[in-house]
Amino acid sequence: MKSSLLLALGSAALTLTALGVTAQAQLMRGHDSNAPVNFSADRIEVQDRADRVLVSGNVHVTQADLTLDSTRMTVAYRNAGGIQIDRIDAAGNVRIVRQGDTARGDVAIYDLNAKIITLLGNVELMQQGNRLTGGRLTMDLNTGRSTVDGRAAAGAGGTTTSSGGRVSGTFTVPQRESK
Repeated sequence: MKSSLLLALGSAALTLTALGVTAQAQLMRGHDSNAPVNFSADRIEVQDRADRVLVSGNVHVTQADLTLDSTRMTVAYRNAGGIQIDRIDAAGNVRIVRQGDTARGDVAIYDLNAKIITLLGNVELMQQGNRLTGGRLTMDLNTGRSTVDGRAAAGAGGTTTSSGGRVSGTFTVPQRESK
């Protein structure tokens, strides 16, 4: 009994290490960040002189098999012989979904040049029944590596959000036959 409990705790610790603070999450592995970005919303305002687009109300963005939903969004671009999106800042009930995996947060920053998506404030990552929560989630589209930490983060309007400085999670355990 004692050895099986230690084995289970060891297995959980390995899972926590693999999926916890430095999560080798598959959410973004293989995502095509060069695919066209399509969006729809209740309102779109183009600010040509500032090289940005303000999008608000039921914002829905797709890029390849990734979707990003939020209340509002700012798209920064440059016009270099054609429109090139550099960065997307989303705020308000941000949700990113890819292949059934979901990440949520208060604010998201998608740097298309660096190929990094960062979610800030009340972050939650759900993958195949596993759940992680924290203050910040960073998803590197180059490596497919995601990192969750509990640090407080600056949110929209300069507000500060925090998850108590800790990462917490729930991991599913495969059902094993009793011996």
